[in-house]
Amino acid sequence: MPATQVLMPQLGESVVEGTIVRWLVKPGQSVARDESLVEVATDKANTEIPSPSSGVVGAISAAEGAVIPVGGLLCTLDAGGAASSATAPISATPAAVAPAAAPVALAVPAADSHASGAPDASPVARNVAQEHGLDLGRVQGTGPGGRITKADVFAHIDSAAAPVPVAPLASQPPPPMSSQTAAPQRTLPPPPSPNYGPGPIALTLRVYKPPRYAPKEGDQVLPFDQRRRLIAEHMVYSKATSPHVPCTAEVDMTNLSRLREEWKKAKETGGKAPSFLVGICRATVQALAEFPRLNAVVQDESLIVRKDVNLGVAVETEKGLLVPVIRRANEKSVLGLARAIDDLAARGRSGKVTADELSGGSFTVSNPGLKGNLFGAAIINQPQVGILRMGEIVKRAVVRTVDNQDAIVIRPMMYLTLSYDHRVIDGVTGNGFLHRVRELIEAAQFAL
Repeated sequence: MPATQVLMPQLGESVVEGTIVRWLVKPGQSVARDESLVEVATDKANTEIPSPSSGVVGAISAAEGAVIPVGGLLCTLDAGGAASSATAPISATPAAVAPAAAPVALAVPAADSHASGAPDASPVARNVAQEHGLDLGRVQGTGPGGRITKADVFAHIDSAAAPVPVAPLASQPPPPMSSQTAAPQRTLPPPPSPNYGPGPIALTLRVYKPPRYAPKEGDQVLPFDQRRRLIAEHMVYSKATSPHVPCTAEVDMTNLSRLREEWKKAKETGGKAPSFLVGICRATVQALAEFPRLNAVVQDESLIVRKDVNLGVAVETEKGLLVPVIRRANEKSVLGLARAIDDLAARGRSGKVTADELSGGSFTVSNPGLKGNLFGAAIINQPQVGILRMGEIVKRAVVRTVDNQDAIVIRPMMYLTLSYDHRVIDGVTGNGFLHRVRELIEAAQFAL
């Protein structure tokens, strides 16, 4: 029987490649169906790829640390006997697909930049190059296998930028002196034509490079792991792409606190009331139905308003920030949201959340926790257009009307900050959405 090819699967709807973290098997090793073969890292999560069938591991075609596109060859499986190609060399790039071997259903093929003749570049590098009108064919890649990285693109832009030469001032010879001659005149060269297109502008443009720091005795050098590098790329890309506008609302949590006490007594909760986060997510989902422009993504200079509210909830883990997504959150009750958040958060911290559960969000709520500080503005989770960040709940003296008189009372208060993408969200819409979220939280009329 022909060997079975194991290809890089589509690990989430927005994932186009994966990095080989470590192989869990060796050439010549017998494996059972669904046994883990290799650990792969994406910008969403680390995932173990299972074997599509039982057999013997043949040639391993992707080295640890290699970046493999969706549909790229990982390894082969022989149906029986010893692996005939067990000693085949490991390549850092996907091997050519042999006609005799049929791809397994696990893999979802994707266009290979090498096969199409396009330069091999990371998605972020392509985005940066497109924004600057740069042909990637002119960029020298320094990544694995000559892959073009974001740093390579910026280095090329930096080297190509040169000061615009300014002609020296041309002086005219003075005219014959007389009582009616004007003072000598000097002429300047005509101003350069404005350049509003992509690429270097008319003036000198260089990429800023901070000074190098030489570690001293006692300093700790902690290299970025793959997850931290991907998170850093995403955050920098988001800030460079979206003009972030933060706006903050002060929210009185009194009624929601009372409602949680009622929830705690309900038989459906078993004495455990849904958290404040659940109440805020419920208010967010309801407000998104009234302001659908916030439940959207930007793609190819278009705004796609999503039908379903796929709510991302940021969770801090030992390996960094994860954002599990609650599918169709608009169809869930308060209890449904509570169970989904608890389940995704627990599996996210234990590393058991899947890549699919970390992708496809249409709006995000960020909860820094009980010690989240007074307030803060979160970075938008691209390609979404908004993110809501909770501050900590503190008791404060506020003015309220009691018996038709102003009175100073103590209330549990929280600052809630919306960061929105000003390319597609105007101030009226952003502020209106946040105001509506505050109204819903303060009214606290959510049924279990």
